Amino acid sequence: MRDINRESGVRGLFRGHSATLLRIFPYAAIKFLAYEQIRAVLIPTKHHETPLRRLCSGAIAGMTSVFFTYPLEVIRVRLAFETKNEGRVSLRGICEQIYHEQPARISSAGSSSALAAATTIPTPRSGLMNFYRGFSSTLAGMLPYAGMSFLTHDSAGDWLRLPALAPYTTAPNPKNPSAPPILRYWAELLAGG
Repeated sequence: MRDINRESGVRGLFRGHSATLLRIFPYAAIKFLAYEQIRAVLIPTKHHETPLRRLCSGAIAGMTSVFFTYPLEVIRVRLAFETKNEGRVSLRGICEQIYHEQPARISSAGSSSALAAATTIPTPRSGLMNFYRGFSSTLAGMLPYAGMSFLTHDSAGDWLRLPALAPYTTAPNPKNPSAPPILRYWAELLAGG
């Protein structure tokens, strides 16, 4: 941090922050919207509700949101690692640079024939696919993370609605008094919502 502050000043500590905000808002919106829609399909009634279905609903919602916002993550990372020595690069300049990048060439000299065959597989030379480099590893981490996140939230909400805790953690639903009670704000925050 001292080096960043010395080289770029306090503004350097926030490099890439605006891109983070541009990514996190659509990411969260898509994730929660997708979760509710997917949950309605996988769990049509209370009878169908199981931890596995909750986990799958969350995992698919996480996968959906990452698919749509991953290019913003690639741009954010590039902005965060932009150095002052290279000069200030605009957002458009970074997007063009990513779009036109070529994959690294791997020399097959002295390697096994299997490796040589693997390096001859055609790969995209540039284009929109460049914005999805590293997507599969991000997806591998997102599936359990998002699934467990929503499973934990829903399970904690259920526990906070248990009869022994309900008088302290729930409030009547003002929009529909006959509907199940809603969690109080602090209980919802405790459940992760």
